[in-house]
Amino acid sequence: MSSQPEATVAASILREAIDLRRLGWIRPLVADYTQRFDAVAPLFAGDPADAAAWRATIARVQREPRDRAAIAAVAGRQLDDRRAPAAARTAAALLADPTTVTILTGQQAGVLGGPLYTLLKAVTAVQLARQVSARHGVPAVAVFWVDADDHDWEEIRSASVLDAAFEVRTLSLATLTGAGAQPVGRLTLDAGVENLLASAEAALPPTEFTPDVLARLRAHYRPGVRVSTAFAGWLDELLGAQGLVAFESADRDARPLLGDLWAAEAGHPGRTTDLARLAGAAMRRLGHEPQVEPAADATGLFTVDGSGRRPVRQRDGEYLVGDAVRTPAALAEEARRHPDRFSPNVLLRPLAQDRLFPTVCYVAGPSELAYHAQLGDVYRAFGIERPLLYSRATATLLDSAAARFLDRYQVPLEALQERDESALNRLLDSQLPPSIERTLAELDRLMADRLAALQPDVSAVDPTLAGAVDTTLQKMRDTARTLHAKIVQASKRKDDTLRRQFFRTRTLAFPGGAPQERTLSVAFFANRYGLGLGARLLDVLPLDTSKHYLIVL
Repeated sequence: MSSQPEATVAASILREAIDLRRLGWIRPLVADYTQRFDAVAPLFAGDPADAAAWRATIARVQREPRDRAAIAAVAGRQLDDRRAPAAARTAAALLADPTTVTILTGQQAGVLGGPLYTLLKAVTAVQLARQVSARHGVPAVAVFWVDADDHDWEEIRSASVLDAAFEVRTLSLATLTGAGAQPVGRLTLDAGVENLLASAEAALPPTEFTPDVLARLRAHYRPGVRVSTAFAGWLDELLGAQGLVAFESADRDARPLLGDLWAAEAGHPGRTTDLARLAGAAMRRLGHEPQVEPAADATGLFTVDGSGRRPVRQRDGEYLVGDAVRTPAALAEEARRHPDRFSPNVLLRPLAQDRLFPTVCYVAGPSELAYHAQLGDVYRAFGIERPLLYSRATATLLDSAAARFLDRYQVPLEALQERDESALNRLLDSQLPPSIERTLAELDRLMADRLAALQPDVSAVDPTLAGAVDTTLQKMRDTARTLHAKIVQASKRKDDTLRRQFFRTRTLAFPGGAPQERTLSVAFFANRYGLGLGARLLDVLPLDTSKHYLIVL
């Protein structure tokens, strides 16, 4: 993938760029997409490293008919309601321009901003929009699709932070009325959010930024505000001044623009799932597992009413909505007349995004990249222009203490993910006086040599004792290994500082054993580095996303 010039990255901040293939948690599809695009090219719309692919996609999307004024008005009204920064409102106004294109990304409305990767996706989208505008001379707007149609309450209700003792603390929002049944965009925060923020204040280590961060969180996360609106407002704080447009997807004013899409899905029972299933088989032939295996009766639609969000199922050319049987024609007509009664599933959501916005590129996480790999024929079936994809930035944010530890002891990042003490033991081994290891190795050789020399004489005395020589050697080696382990344990006790540094760095990089970017909340990092964190990452993160970056802030 193309990258911004290395000269723009401060050497004192960008510590290391790690090949994705070194990291066990990185999906192989991501490594292939960013480093060996030809190996997966049949699954995607084009190579984002190819300038010609950008020019062609921009031209296709600009020609595609859409109600630009309407979507610009909806996005602008949302930003006005949230009192978003002027730069975000100016960017939203550009959506009415027939030449404007969008770089889109999105995520569920995780409490307190979700995990760090949410911010990394947004940063990548803003960087890419700026690059597209500069290279191709078109207005390019970064849009963050707040997935307010999602109803997975358990996935969004909690946030994890590290407290002053570097212990993982999980902060959870009390269950809201309708949670788990209604889309997130219909859930309203109640007085329980004050307990969440009190828990955050108690857990977050005090810094110079804490009062401001907590004040801004309280301004957005307050009783009476929808969960998706609070999330979008927090994004406004972090990147709105950089031109990011946070869009709440469940906005009813946008639904009339999607009625035809819902109707087209309803009018062709099974088409979307059949095409996605066939694409999944193509992925397997290329050596990658599909992200989704649609059920035989699945469709791309949910219905939404006062009782919640329910999947639309197909059966024998008709549809089941709850217990009601509907014909395709009847369901399609209802979708046109009442588009606010429907929402998309994970397969249809990308098409909804790209029907509303002139998307030339979607900044995708690993799962989204795999979803999109199954959607090429679905886009063609609906007559919607398919965007390019760009893999989001992946990074670990370190403080100076953690960076010094890694530099001094030359510990590779991935070694810290091991949940036992094997990495620490290897490190402590390396700190032992060389003479100990050398002497123990010599002892092992000496035991083996002496017993090997003894064996012929023992066998001459009594052949049945030959095996006893081997057993004796094994016991002696076991005793030596026990001695070695005791030496290592003594070293651990002696060097408590090294031990503390190891566990502190491991907890920061892999809290609970999972990568930091998937675990720790955006709010945790804002508390450490301030509300300007998004702008700092814009300056520091390379746009070459074929690497995982260690960033020292």
